[in-house]
Amino acid sequence: MSETPANQQLRVLQAIEDGWNAFAKAPWTFLLFQALVAVIALPFAAMAGLGSARIASFPLFLDVHPVGAGVLLVVGLVGYIIVMLWGVVGIIRGAWQCLEGGKPDFNTFTRWDGEATGRLFIRSIELFILFAVIGLICYLVGFGLTQINQALAIIPLIIALIFFVYLSINQKFLPFIALFKNNGSFEAIQKGRSIVDPSWWTVLWFFIVEAVINAIAAAFHYGGLFVVVPVLICISTAAYRQLFGSEDQTGLISEN
Repeated sequence: MSETPANQQLRVLQAIEDGWNAFAKAPWTFLLFQALVAVIALPFAAMAGLGSARIASFPLFLDVHPVGAGVLLVVGLVGYIIVMLWGVVGIIRGAWQCLEGGKPDFNTFTRWDGEATGRLFIRSIELFILFAVIGLICYLVGFGLTQINQALAIIPLIIALIFFVYLSINQKFLPFIALFKNNGSFEAIQKGRSIVDPSWWTVLWFFIVEAVINAIAAAFHYGGLFVVVPVLICISTAAYRQLFGSEDQTGLISEN
């Protein structure tokens, strides 16, 4: 795929229009794949829920929890995570092809890509670690300040909240960076920061618009949320292409 250079400027309304047009090229394929993901993920979610409930209800004074419940929980969580990652990769791949002017078939969504799934999982873990480190530092600082004056504990809490909001916005496109860019450990996070920061307030506005769309869909209960998920992914894909360009460095879209 030839590279389309990013213009480093996010046009929110254009991204919404492009994303909707992308979804409209294959709406039933998007929805059918999402239904397939839900059907496969549901048993794993149920297994994890049952295992967790069984462990939680086990008498605390015993040292060993039921082995079966632990196995059920682990298998359920691992299976659910894998299925959801597969679903995200598939919908993003379909959205990308629609934005390129094509019309993806069902195989475009269902095709397994272990490398892409692994990159998406690792980048998500890296971001989680970053959030956890910030949270831990703020907690320790807050704990120390409470020894002086309990009122001072609000300071690290406010700082943590500011950092979490800031990172949530400038890492908005981390899944796309993980799937389409060649980056080493934590480089994807830095890439998101360097590209998004100059347009941080615009991306915040984009984030708010997506939240409003999601809230409107929630008013229609599960049906609205079911439809809006692939639409929002298409819109986010269009926004990513505006900021980062349309080069597929990893070959995610390749049929091979």
